[in-house]
Amino acid sequence: MIILGAPGAGKGTQAKVLCEKLDIPQISTGAIFRANISEGTDLGKLAQGYIDRGEFVPDEITDSLVKDRLHQEDTRDGFLLDGYPRTLAQVGALDEILLEQGHTLDIVIELVTEREALVERLLKRAEIEGRADDTEDVIRRRMEVYLEQTKPLSRVYEQRGILVEIDGLGTIEEVQERIREAVQGR
Repeated sequence: MIILGAPGAGKGTQAKVLCEKLDIPQISTGAIFRANISEGTDLGKLAQGYIDRGEFVPDEITDSLVKDRLHQEDTRDGFLLDGYPRTLAQVGALDEILLEQGHTLDIVIELVTEREALVERLLKRAEIEGRADDTEDVIRRRMEVYLEQTKPLSRVYEQRGILVEIDGLGTIEEVQERIREAVQGR
């Protein structure tokens, strides 16, 4: 399973709740990068520069991270990718990884939300959590990068017949109910 959506759409929150209910691991590239940054690892230092500019970490770094994670035992019965793939090239890399491991994607959930609502949500989160990567300029740049590089993935998965668009506005519970209904329908 994959969850897509612009920055601030609620992917991480919804993925966490869904993974707990389904008892599958949530694989969040953003969380992995943030952990490496806070630990001061070489990967973290490398990723920090890209993240500070509101850009994606290069595919080859992210692809190898995901490949390693999907080789772990807890992914055998299912998993949810949160924040990956983000580019068409990563879709190809993921296809190869899944083929190699005998996995297939069952569903791709896209949380659809108005851009200005997302900017407001991220600015509020920045205040609450003190996230340095959530300045308004960086947020708007991340939105542009998302539209340029990630939004085209929706069309790919729609053509494969596995994309389900979910309205991302509302309470966590309301959005979760929409996702639950979509997943049960698969």
